[in-house]
Amino acid sequence: MKKYKILKDYILMTMGCFLLAAGVYFFKIQNNFVTGGVTGVGVVLASVTPISAGIWIWILNILLLLVGFCILGRDTGFKTVYCSMLYSLFTILFEKTVKLNAPLTDQIFLELIYAMILTSVGSALIFSREASSGGTDIVALILKKFTSVNVGQALLVTDFAVALSSFWFFGVKTGLYSLLGLFMKAFIVDSVIENFNTCKYFIVITSKADEIKDYIMNTLHHGVTSSKVIGEYTNEEKTMLHTVCRRVEAIKLRKEIREIDPKAFTIITTSNEIIGRGFRSV
Repeated sequence: MKKYKILKDYILMTMGCFLLAAGVYFFKIQNNFVTGGVTGVGVVLASVTPISAGIWIWILNILLLLVGFCILGRDTGFKTVYCSMLYSLFTILFEKTVKLNAPLTDQIFLELIYAMILTSVGSALIFSREASSGGTDIVALILKKFTSVNVGQALLVTDFAVALSSFWFFGVKTGLYSLLGLFMKAFIVDSVIENFNTCKYFIVITSKADEIKDYIMNTLHHGVTSSKVIGEYTNEEKTMLHTVCRRVEAIKLRKEIREIDPKAFTIITTSNEIIGRGFRSV
């Protein structure tokens, strides 16, 4: 089970790095979108040097990882090293195999949307595996260590400063698009991460508790908490069951409850954060 989880983590992280690199190369670099992070710095440096953005991203990530190891120690993490290097490698690979000298279309807002969607989904996949693509995440952690600001504030400050530089290097129009992209990414990443973590919380009041408990524990392999309750309207004693499961399992459980006890009273709510055995570790 542990090997499967590790394999799943690295498959999702690899997919995340691929989407991140695709969004950066095909849409961000071609339009000079500077939405913060090492990517933004790489785009700026590529505009004033003969070195490509992909190479700059790789160099900067290596430097920041080294600084991170020196200052933060093992907090930098192997997963972050893996994602940081793989993301840089994918970007360089795109530069070498798919030559682009101009944006794919003449619709700049459309390209901004695709840039943000691809990079946000990619980042969310990486974050969902408790990793990061390095870059300004490491800067934020260093700022947190030596100042009173938290990681979120530190990230916003560093990314905002990088995005503002686009006004100087690429003009007002590109600068405004870059700032818009920075704010869009913040909302999209949070939304995607919440969607990944969405689970369903069931409260079931039933007279056939044993059959429903058996299905939850032996088929879905989740725990159940039960208690005896009395309905004040009917004055009948029944059993109240509490359980949580993932969205796909929730469809099956709802159907099974209806078949076992059509008169069961079921309350289903959505939760974005379930911590405990079978879900997320603390």
